[in-house]
Amino acid sequence: MRRVVITGMGAVSPIGINVEQNFDGLKNGRCGIAPITYFDTSNRKVKVAGEIKNLNLEDYFPKKEIKRMDRYVALALIAAGEAIKDSGLLESESFDRERTGTILATGVGGLGMIETEHSKGEQKGFDRVSPYFVPGAISNIAAARIAIEYGLKGMCSTVITACAGGTNAVGDSFRQIRDGYADIMVCGGSESCITEFGIGGFTVINALSATENPNRASIPFDKERNGFVMGEGAGILILEELEHAKARGAKIYGEMAGYGANCDAYHVTAPSPDGSGAARCMELAMEDAKVTPEQITYINAHGTSTSLNDRSETAAIKKAFKESAKKVMISSTKSMTGHLLGASGALEAVFIALAVKEDYIPPTVNYNVPDEECDLDIVPNQGRNHKVSYAMSNSLGFGGHNASIIIKKYE
Repeated sequence: MRRVVITGMGAVSPIGINVEQNFDGLKNGRCGIAPITYFDTSNRKVKVAGEIKNLNLEDYFPKKEIKRMDRYVALALIAAGEAIKDSGLLESESFDRERTGTILATGVGGLGMIETEHSKGEQKGFDRVSPYFVPGAISNIAAARIAIEYGLKGMCSTVITACAGGTNAVGDSFRQIRDGYADIMVCGGSESCITEFGIGGFTVINALSATENPNRASIPFDKERNGFVMGEGAGILILEELEHAKARGAKIYGEMAGYGANCDAYHVTAPSPDGSGAARCMELAMEDAKVTPEQITYINAHGTSTSLNDRSETAAIKKAFKESAKKVMISSTKSMTGHLLGASGALEAVFIALAVKEDYIPPTVNYNVPDEECDLDIVPNQGRNHKVSYAMSNSLGFGGHNASIIIKKYE
């Protein structure tokens, strides 16, 4: 099996509009949660979200083009553009587009455009909706647009496994290269669901925090947690076969080491209470990477700030890591970004790659009240400078989808 490394990254999130800004946000424990500005929340239960700040789409696209695609597509293209540029592929003579694929994740797809065009249809008639509606909003179109933009003619696919999607996209891309089907993969996820319909849908199933204080809304593992906070953004990674990367002199952030994926097969929204499915997923990733729990330095937890998730994920880590569970450092960066649904695992893959490269453990911010059922080392409030040999990222989605990846320091 071939070795796979990370040679480029792009990110846009509530804490930064590129990788550098996102890493600065992680180092400074910057919380990107704030009052919703995209629509009037006067009569709404949920009033805060993780909106992207200081992002002007007109800096990246012509006005006409912006109207022809949903925001989730625009975010994917922005992050992909950064990752491709970062990788140096466009300047490389060995960039074989026939051997370069694209796998992207999204949880919901073009929800904003769906809402806008549905409203237009109700007002003017449904034969009057935009001709760009379908090709601008369907869930596969972000992956297709990236492939079209850069002429990537390898496998092009979209993963829709709810909140596990971004991690599945990275893991599936890892296998494409390791097993010889591609030399390079552009992978990750994108999401933009801070809309009236999106927030409303998650509000009525009591999934979102109704706390109005931005610093007490997304509080993973805190005993006062009461729901997740919707975030938006995109994370894109360039994965490349090691010898191919070395031959063109590419910089390397880290090496993909392992991937596990399974299903709780338990409930449509709730995780298995004992964490057995997530535990087995982590075990599968460690078996794939041929490492023991003692070798894992850091886990970026799914850590949504919901009562059920944080408790069951703690139980899962204890099952999978046994006596090492008390030693491994764990944090939830959703305390800073909110929950990006299908893009969360992709952004968090960028974050663990940075943790490995920079030897830095990001914190779980705004943590105040300990929970005896979430009693592991969650790196509260203050990040740590610490050598990171292996880092794991967990993503657990509605429907019982579980995915874990492991990135190791490249040496």
